[in-house]
Amino acid sequence: MTSNDGTGSGAGARGPYAKGVQRRQEILDQTLDVVASRGIDGASLRAIGEAIGVSHAALRHYFSSREALLVEVLRERDAASNRALGDTAGVFTRLGVVADRNVSEPALVTLYTTLLGASVESGNETARSYFAERFATARSDLATQLRDELAASGRHTDADLDQVASLIIAAFDGLQVQWLLDRDVDIAGTLRLLERVL
Repeated sequence: MTSNDGTGSGAGARGPYAKGVQRRQEILDQTLDVVASRGIDGASLRAIGEAIGVSHAALRHYFSSREALLVEVLRERDAASNRALGDTAGVFTRLGVVADRNVSEPALVTLYTTLLGASVESGNETARSYFAERFATARSDLATQLRDELAASGRHTDADLDQVASLIIAAFDGLQVQWLLDRDVDIAGTLRLLERVL
């Protein structure tokens, strides 16, 4: 998923706009490092600003709140993950690649899981909106990919593929939570088992 805030429209632009886009990207790139070193609770806007050498006012110029900044970090990582996957074929192959990438960045998994939990509470509308949109898109994309894979293989199923997509997402996110608590949990391996079961 990508952001619709128009920041990408200035690619190749010069002057203050280009510098602003670059600075915003630097903030996003460095925020996850702050989360990794200080934890979510220690990653206030002020703490993030101090750690990366940006004033609180400058952070507020780019992001209206800590929640908005952290959600944007997740959006950026989603976009980077999608670019890295490219034309990787197969739903479960793609999920395995994403799982392996996520395992290499525990702070990203922690950030995702923490914001997901917070999104169900009132007052976290930015996170709620992000996750609602993300899940709707993921369900739709997964169901379409599953339909395409079945059609290409000549197989048929009576299962509701939208529900299967929901099940896959639930398994992936649940496995990530288990992995945060026990690093012996094999996310990609368990997803391969789910593929055989399905």
